[in-house]
Amino acid sequence: MAHSRTAEMHIAEGVFAALALTAAILMLFALFGPVDNTFAIIVFGLIITVSLAALIRLLMDPDRVRARQSNAVLTLASRMLATMGTGLNQESAQKICEMLLPATNAIAVAITDKVDILGYAGSGQEYNELGSPIRTVATHETIADGRMRVLYSSEEIGFPVDHHNINAAILVPLNVGGKTEGTLKFYFPGAQKINETQQSIARGFGELLSTQMAAIGLEEQRKLATSMELKALQAQINPHFLFNTLNTIASFTRTDPERARLLLREFSKFYRGTLENASDLIPLAREVDQTQRYLQFEIARFGEERLGMDSDVPDELASALVPAFMVQPLVENSVRHAMPATGKLTITVKAEAQDDDLLLMISDDGKGMSEDRRGAIMKRSSSSGLGIAVRNIRDRVQGYYGSESYMQVDSAEGEGTTVTLFLKNARTKTVSIGDDEADKEA
Repeated sequence: MAHSRTAEMHIAEGVFAALALTAAILMLFALFGPVDNTFAIIVFGLIITVSLAALIRLLMDPDRVRARQSNAVLTLASRMLATMGTGLNQESAQKICEMLLPATNAIAVAITDKVDILGYAGSGQEYNELGSPIRTVATHETIADGRMRVLYSSEEIGFPVDHHNINAAILVPLNVGGKTEGTLKFYFPGAQKINETQQSIARGFGELLSTQMAAIGLEEQRKLATSMELKALQAQINPHFLFNTLNTIASFTRTDPERARLLLREFSKFYRGTLENASDLIPLAREVDQTQRYLQFEIARFGEERLGMDSDVPDELASALVPAFMVQPLVENSVRHAMPATGKLTITVKAEAQDDDLLLMISDDGKGMSEDRRGAIMKRSSSSGLGIAVRNIRDRVQGYYGSESYMQVDSAEGEGTTVTLFLKNARTKTVSIGDDEADKEA
């Protein structure tokens, strides 16, 4: 960085001055001192001279300087990205300005959105309160046309009043999706402080902030789309499932009133669980219970000779947190698409621990699907109900547990289908089942 390079140059200049002074003293001593000491002094002086020359070469070596500068830039960039977190706001912008100030020759650094000052550090900070409107003409022009500006006078900057010692500036637009969403500004005491290095630094950090803002925006859009898909899936299920279940319960009111009463009570619990916030993590035991509660209505509809479910969830995994409405859609798809024309469909939900990771397998022994069909539902562009469900669950799994987590679908025609969910570090997220169940019943 600029300050780092200046410090190294100052060290080198100091060492050079010491070298020159030492050489002069030794030369005078050699000329006018005792004769028998002259040779030793000259040798000693040569040793010092060579050592100091090597030190200067070490300090001024271009590769070492570039390496230190690159490391400093990467470290600063990493800190900036971590500071932005979920977006560019007053808190994060102010921290970034304070980080950038010592990294350049600038005496002030500012960040704005399209209307207000988000962050300001350095000279004139007392006149630029966070949240106050943008004051400079050049900043408004940069937001309007999205072009980087290098300004060499206070008149070009366009402060409404005299801004003391700021007489030059570099203004970088923060462009996201073809639109200018703000600016990054570096202020200098004079035009002589602006060089190609300073312009490159300003441009680079502006592009870094713009890229991160775009990435955060895309992530927010992805989460919104995932949430909307989830609500769409729930809405899609409700009408058909509601109609079929109520018809089933109605039929039992005549043939088996006690079972009808039990089904109606379970149906109430099921819908209360469905209407809960599906964006939350819930205990695996609750998700499996909700799935079993759903399936008992389908068993009542089709009969135990046609449909069944086995669950294998060890007690130590019951409290692991998983996304709500994750297992049930997969089981429902098995009921809707995998049930053979004759015989029984058995669905199995199994959980296994792998150190801190969790492996969930939802399998059936039904009709299965072709490789073409399996590949089609795994595509992100799939618009079928099953494809949307697969994409939604996969996105939420990776959103909660990271990119190492995955969803895998294996199937063969006539042999059934297995969906495997690998949840990285899921076992580190747990709750007390007793407390959770108490809250649920309340």
